[in-house]
Amino acid sequence: MTAPSPETVSSQVIAELDAYLVELNRAAAGAILPLFRSDHGLIDKGGAKGFDPVTEADKGAERAIRALISQRYPSHGVIGEEYGEDRPDAEWVWVLDPVDGTRAFIAGLPVWTTLIGLRHNGTPVLGSIGQPFLDEIYIGHAGGSRLMSRGSSRPLKVRPCPALSGALIATTDPVIFQGAEREAWNKVRAAARLARLGCDAYAYAMVAAGTIDLVLEAGLKSWDIDAAIPVIAGAGGLTTDWQGASVGAHGGRVAIAGDRACLDEALVALKAV
Repeated sequence: MTAPSPETVSSQVIAELDAYLVELNRAAAGAILPLFRSDHGLIDKGGAKGFDPVTEADKGAERAIRALISQRYPSHGVIGEEYGEDRPDAEWVWVLDPVDGTRAFIAGLPVWTTLIGLRHNGTPVLGSIGQPFLDEIYIGHAGGSRLMSRGSSRPLKVRPCPALSGALIATTDPVIFQGAEREAWNKVRAAARLARLGCDAYAYAMVAAGTIDLVLEAGLKSWDIDAAIPVIAGAGGLTTDWQGASVGAHGGRVAIAGDRACLDEALVALKAV
């Protein structure tokens, strides 16, 4: 999926949907926050594949978001991590990860996020990365990105990073990389100034905020990345696959960067995978 162009959807429509996106974040927060650092009803859905946690916060937040969408926009489709697909080929489709970073959530670490993206004819045009415990919503579209926090709003802008040697990079966990993927990560990490782990999609928000320069991930689903694409693009950043192409509809290997030069340097190692 490519970054949305300003001509894709009218600014009036985007403004209406942007305001509604804030409402969806508030509804999700209402379902999640009472369970954070509390009895969250943890279930392991991984089985023989390994530990894969889900909580009542994940399920309750997605139910709340879906209910509001069906009331306001009954013709819109929804793709969600917890409750699957409903009209995924509709003109407008919401893509939801109610608690991205469930492992951080159950550990009591405030780096989990609520990801809400919106596609128009298959292209992500609006997205948000919400962290309600910190009272933060990172929202983006072709017209720009902003951080809403504690009653105020400020624009988001990526920072210059012309060389990987000066970059602060991140990934959720190097164990997600297999075989040649791990070798590529190791090369990029060795060249970078500093690496941080375990932030999930909160690291994506930090690229938009200009505090992290590059994030590498693998094995992503659509709900892991759709919401971030407009946020990163609106802040002046880039989201590609490991070959430098646009991210496909089903996620996969993803690179998120604030500076094209830094990304291009990292792609030398990534393209070998």
